[in-house]
Amino acid sequence: MALIQINNVTIRGISAAVPKQSQEVKGLPFFSDEEADKFIAGTGVERRRLVEEGVTTSDLCFKAAERLLAEMNWQRDEVDCLIFVSQTPDYILPATSCMLQERLKLKEGIVAFDISMGCSGWVYGLFTMSNLLSGGQLKKGLLLVGDTISKTCSTEDKSTYPLFGDAGTATALEFDTHSNGLKFHLAVDGSGAKAIIIPDGGYRNQYNTNSIQKVTDEEGISRTASDLILDGMNVFSFGISKAPESVNLLSSHFGIDLETIDYFLFHQANKFMNEKIRKKLKIPAEKVPYTLKDYGNTSSATIPFTLTKELGEIASEGTLNYIACGFGVGLSWGSVWFSTDRLICPAIIEV
Repeated sequence: MALIQINNVTIRGISAAVPKQSQEVKGLPFFSDEEADKFIAGTGVERRRLVEEGVTTSDLCFKAAERLLAEMNWQRDEVDCLIFVSQTPDYILPATSCMLQERLKLKEGIVAFDISMGCSGWVYGLFTMSNLLSGGQLKKGLLLVGDTISKTCSTEDKSTYPLFGDAGTATALEFDTHSNGLKFHLAVDGSGAKAIIIPDGGYRNQYNTNSIQKVTDEEGISRTASDLILDGMNVFSFGISKAPESVNLLSSHFGIDLETIDYFLFHQANKFMNEKIRKKLKIPAEKVPYTLKDYGNTSSATIPFTLTKELGEIASEGTLNYIACGFGVGLSWGSVWFSTDRLICPAIIEV
């Protein structure tokens, strides 16, 4: 069982960037007003931020990283590692992290690589970077996490298009022998891989002329094999089972009293699912912030984005304890306990 404590690492700052362009759920052509109201009531999503043509996840993460480096007064040559976590990279190859190293003017002698993870991506990225820094040979790192999932959704698919928004984040981590460290639980179940999938475009099913043929599965759901497919019922069952289980495993293994946690940061899947998770864990509503209403499900960015947007001011003023839990595409899931002390959280950037 993957329950791991990593010492000597602390989170110094988090920043986030979103597109300026906002789109309302009400008024989408596949929804009547009644259907839109029902969707909003279930998911909690009233509007999302969508990137314009030509803007990528790395553009959003770049802006977030630039702001964070400036706010923290880190010198570019101090950054020893960079990890880019996304399922919407700039290219199949090269790795987007290599291009971000150049854009951010970081030194050539840096560890940089990509991780292809979605909803659990920030937790997995945090785990990976914490391991790199914990030995002390690397001192400072940037974890860039985000997605432009709107690019993968058919505009004629009412099951995905109204749900997802775009965002990019930057998290600054540092080697610190005085830190409380981080505690993780991680898991995957590949038998559920097809519950959230883009069938064509990789090397199992390469992009071909059939990949752009639109098929209508049911009223309001028309998409191609190169669009995102979401099996909502299976994902719902998975989420309300595995997320609370993960938090409970983390707390029981490491002896964490859930009442000592200031805030719980859950992947912003949808409001109905997340409220089921919250109630299973008997967590007070005021300890579970949401960004779904105005930003939608921003995939791998949801946890750091929600912390920055909803808790940035209070986190910058003192010490807070958190449990974050990401769950979804893979299927993969994981939870992490961490604390912050006067976290640097710049205001959300609009790109």
